[in-house]
Amino acid sequence: MSNQSNAVAVQEPNVPVPVVPESAAIIQVIERAAMNPAVDIDKMERLLQMQERIMERNAKAAYAADLARMQPDLPVIIERGAIKGSNKQVQSTYALWEDINDAIKPVLSNHGFALSFRTGQEEGRITVTGVLSHRDGHSEETTMHLPIDTSGSKNAVQAVGSSISYGKRYTAGALLNITSRGEDDDGNAAGAGEGISDEQVMKIRDLIEAVGANEKKFLQYLKVESIAAIPAKDYERAIAALNAKKGKQ
Repeated sequence: MSNQSNAVAVQEPNVPVPVVPESAAIIQVIERAAMNPAVDIDKMERLLQMQERIMERNAKAAYAADLARMQPDLPVIIERGAIKGSNKQVQSTYALWEDINDAIKPVLSNHGFALSFRTGQEEGRITVTGVLSHRDGHSEETTMHLPIDTSGSKNAVQAVGSSISYGKRYTAGALLNITSRGEDDDGNAAGAGEGISDEQVMKIRDLIEAVGANEKKFLQYLKVESIAAIPAKDYERAIAALNAKKGKQ
């Protein structure tokens, strides 16, 4: 009778092989290359450039993922700002920058974002650049070029401040896709529809400046006290009048 081994083969447990992130792998390659005197400077520079591209790509992907996760948490802003016509009736409403800022700051912080602004003046126009930065280093920005808001009885400082506030509202809205609504939509819907929108106000201002029209005479022609007070029904007539002046030049 032959002696057969009764030894039981011991099966090694399935130990997962650790996955090395791409950025960590390239760092290891760079470290090894740095210790190798045969590696020239050009090769090291290419390796470093490769690492930078990988880091930038990863940061951009993280930005996009966190932005998508943040969208459902962004609140709808109540429109407490109002533009009134010559009859003192509310023509349109808008969200105040103070309300937008207070509402979005904690949400941005929770998801690793920060919103900042750069302002300046170029050729007599206000520039507002909104910058949305992410904790992993990627950022996106958008810029608005605005005429100085001289409507109403604003002094020079108030006019600049109004344009900057406008720019912050709209660049923040563009970067974050913020929505707003009136305090009482059912009661104000009809009134809000009577006035032109903020975008239409800016378009008319830009066109006035472009064609060199006299704003005071233009408002007298439309029988309103300010551009913001132009009724929605007269918007096309206002644009047509300005384009007609442009055509005569």
